[in-house]
Amino acid sequence: MLQKRKPLVDFHALRTQDPMKGMGFGRYINALAATRALATKLCFYWYSRTARFLFLLCFFIVLMANATRICPAQSTPSANGLLAAPSPHTPSQPAYSLPPQKLAKAIALNRIRIALDIAGSLWGLAFLWILLTLRWAARLAAWTERLLPRRWMQGLAYFAVFLVLTAVADLPLEIIGHSSSLHYGISVQGWASWLGDLAKSLGLSLLIATPVLLLFNWIVRCSPRRYWLWAWLVSLPLIVLSVLAEPLLEPVFNHYEPLAKNHYVLVARLEQIVARTGTHIAPDRMYLMKASEKSNGLNAYVTGIGATKRFVLWDTATDRLPDDEVLFIFGHESGHYVLNHIPKGLIAAAAGSFFLLWGCALVAGWLARRFGARWGLCEMNSGQNPLGENHIVNDAKAGKTQLGAPSIASFAMGGNHEANRGEAGTTPLASRPGFLVLLLTLSVATFLLQPVTNAFSRHIEHEADIYGQEAIHGLVADPQRTAVAAFNHLGEAWLEDPNPSPFIEFWSYSHPSVQHRAEFAMHYNPWANGGHGRFFDR
Repeated sequence: MLQKRKPLVDFHALRTQDPMKGMGFGRYINALAATRALATKLCFYWYSRTARFLFLLCFFIVLMANATRICPAQSTPSANGLLAAPSPHTPSQPAYSLPPQKLAKAIALNRIRIALDIAGSLWGLAFLWILLTLRWAARLAAWTERLLPRRWMQGLAYFAVFLVLTAVADLPLEIIGHSSSLHYGISVQGWASWLGDLAKSLGLSLLIATPVLLLFNWIVRCSPRRYWLWAWLVSLPLIVLSVLAEPLLEPVFNHYEPLAKNHYVLVARLEQIVARTGTHIAPDRMYLMKASEKSNGLNAYVTGIGATKRFVLWDTATDRLPDDEVLFIFGHESGHYVLNHIPKGLIAAAAGSFFLLWGCALVAGWLARRFGARWGLCEMNSGQNPLGENHIVNDAKAGKTQLGAPSIASFAMGGNHEANRGEAGTTPLASRPGFLVLLLTLSVATFLLQPVTNAFSRHIEHEADIYGQEAIHGLVADPQRTAVAAFNHLGEAWLEDPNPSPFIEFWSYSHPSVQHRAEFAMHYNPWANGGHGRFFDR
């Protein structure tokens, strides 16, 4: 409930679920020669259409963010058109506000967050582009093939090194984000602990993401024409598995204990919400996370499905929020289960990924044909080393040599595809550098589709807000005032700007802004004049 931006799939989200996380890739250059080569290439690409597009897109986003900065947040209309007769606030008083000193900090911190989001997203695309255009991706593939005898070993090594490079590349923006969070008092996590969490994230990525990338790369090799369909089918159980496994991975980064251990009175009140909503979250499924070891922020969330379903409340919330506001938070989180938001999210992700993979496969194929020779993709398929040497892949198990991938599987899956193939008869995307082309197109598409996915997320979060406020009706003295107070505590804890840019909210917010949520809660009283709620009759 309390987290505004939900990252793009990522083990970093398990560390503290801090909205200040950096989201992009940085650069890392090991040698002077590589630096000079990079500078030369960047000067060339600055005048290319791709670089100009990225620059103009970045400039447009910044311009819109500042142009709309002065626009005040507008209140959200009631879900069923009913407004409260009396309001807990006067009409001229905003539902969410900060003292002048904290307001100045919130505005400054919001600008840093926007800059990190934009720089991180655009640099993530640029980093993949650089790996391809400078042929570092092709050289890495040639090095792993010289180093290791078996193809699956080469693939694991290739993608492991790729993940390490992207993690190191991401480090500068991560450092800036954590430094800003420390400076403004959001985070209290020391650098040693923070670096330790980064190392854990990288370790989990190597353990889980490396074989997954190898699997999808193998699918592309086996089915050059319909790999996007097979990849989509394979991704469906992986998506469900990730939801199931998330609660099992969270203790790697944070300490948990049963909520009833030191808050049994609160648990008894939460069971009133359980009885009213029918969520069947037993007390032994309610946990307290020791977030105060790392953060001053407030948060609560539901995670897992089936046997791994649980409710997690940060200890900062139990220490600083009244029980009535915790009940509202729990009601909100219960709404996600009762309204089937997790299954709906999985269905939406499955449907969206089908068209996403199909479209990206077309674009990636065009990019591979257009730039394959320049990026060294054709050389990898033809057995030629991108450094100019003859290169033959060893198949130690079969005791023979081969050029690229076998053509039997691709023949069985659709016959001749010469328009998409390299010199050895395999699609350029089947090579490991070629697979990065597919990752690049997926990254671009994901970035451009952020407004769509975030609009869906904001919709279900708004529904959960309504559900939470209705769930506490009759259990607290004033549901409106309780919800507004909870949102104010949330915004103050995270230093959320009371008047964020509408464009930035539209583009990158996975939750409605705190101002919008508080405004809606202040006016929402469906029981006025004998009415009833959307989800509860009483």
